[in-house]
Amino acid sequence: GDLLKVKVNKLTSTKTQLPYSYYSLPYCRPNSIVDSAENLGEVLRGDRIENSPYVFKMREPQMCNVVGRIELNAKSAKEFKEKIEDEYRVNMILDNLPLVVPIQRLDQGSPVVYQHGFHVGLKGQYAGSKDEKYFVHNHLTFTVKFHKDMETDWARIVGFEGKPYTVKHEYEGNWSETTRITTCDPHAKRTVTSSESPQEVEDKKEIIFTYDVEFQESDVKWASRWDTYLLMADDQIHWFSIVNSLMIVLFLSGMVAMIMLRTLYRDISKYNQLETQEEAQEETGWKLLHGDVFRPPTNSDLLCVYVGTGVQFFGMILVTMIFAVLGFLSPSNRGGLMTALLLLWVFMGLFAGYASARLYKMFKGSEWKKITLRTAFMFPGAAFAIFFILNALIWGEKSSGAVPFGTMFALVFLWFGISVPLVFVGGYVGFKKPAIEDPVKTNKIPRQITEQAW
Repeated sequence: GDLLKVKVNKLTSTKTQLPYSYYSLPYCRPNSIVDSAENLGEVLRGDRIENSPYVFKMREPQMCNVVGRIELNAKSAKEFKEKIEDEYRVNMILDNLPLVVPIQRLDQGSPVVYQHGFHVGLKGQYAGSKDEKYFVHNHLTFTVKFHKDMETDWARIVGFEGKPYTVKHEYEGNWSETTRITTCDPHAKRTVTSSESPQEVEDKKEIIFTYDVEFQESDVKWASRWDTYLLMADDQIHWFSIVNSLMIVLFLSGMVAMIMLRTLYRDISKYNQLETQEEAQEETGWKLLHGDVFRPPTNSDLLCVYVGTGVQFFGMILVTMIFAVLGFLSPSNRGGLMTALLLLWVFMGLFAGYASARLYKMFKGSEWKKITLRTAFMFPGAAFAIFFILNALIWGEKSSGAVPFGTMFALVFLWFGISVPLVFVGGYVGFKKPAIEDPVKTNKIPRQITEQAW
């Protein structure tokens, strides 16, 4: 069969948001580490996809393959303990499918659910002892599911599962590459099926990493292989919550509508009951406001900038949702969603400039270049400043989530080279359009608002 190469991705945790490279821990390495090409979204997500020593052939089961042996020192033992304490998980990839660990729920008849990746290790206590110890998962049992073609002997991978174990491997004599392990011996058909004799993480302890490979034929077709990965642990539709929320929304909307209708009806009745011409000329009710409602507010420039930025956000989300519904943002395209959001934000700068310039002209503004410049730099500048500070802190933690210099340069280029010019093009077109006319004439002198008791 073809050679299958398992790739390793970042270490992730639900207790902390900092991802780390797989080789930030002293795992066994191949002869040379090769980084896979990644798109912009993958880099921003902190993915670091690299090759690994886990290599085997298609449809050729393996038993007790030895990856390598390491001896812990105080530093490496501390690193393992920290990652186990923070519940970090190891993520692996085969044929673009992430490694998942099957979990059987306690409910009878419930389907198997999957968790992405496996824990670096676990904490526990020996029987009769109260001291908490750390144990590392050093044996993996891979299950590669494949779908066989009915007409030919070809097969395609449709699933990649794994079960981690912690086992203290034993051997006789001095260690060498040809040493046979007594706890996991393919010649004696002895393999690891439990973690009864776990591998402890301590200074000067040795760890031997091993793995098994099983192949299992599946009825799942290659086109549907991602359906299994998208199953949720709680995929029931909560009809009661949905109906309850809809009823509350309808009830509140009905109350607001009734209040508005009663207010309008009362005002119209008052206008119809005016008896004399003097009373008709006297402004009451909503007539008091008609000459002031379209007056440009204080800091109208900021309002124009905010509206333009809001249009940019709305356009980005709307087009992303359309792409997702049409199936362009498949989960198999790792980092595709992040890349799409970023590129759409850049190109939606055209509509941001147009919207802010149109509103600015409606407010009788004349310096369209100033408002366009603020639209192009105000929100993106604040976001980039926060991003730069956070990235520096993440870089200080030596996390793989830190964006490298090349990607930072690409982001700056997208901002200054594409987004800013598009905002100016949109601003120029928007300001050249005729100003939006107010439906009523605005009074030159603002009506004074009487001071309220509260």
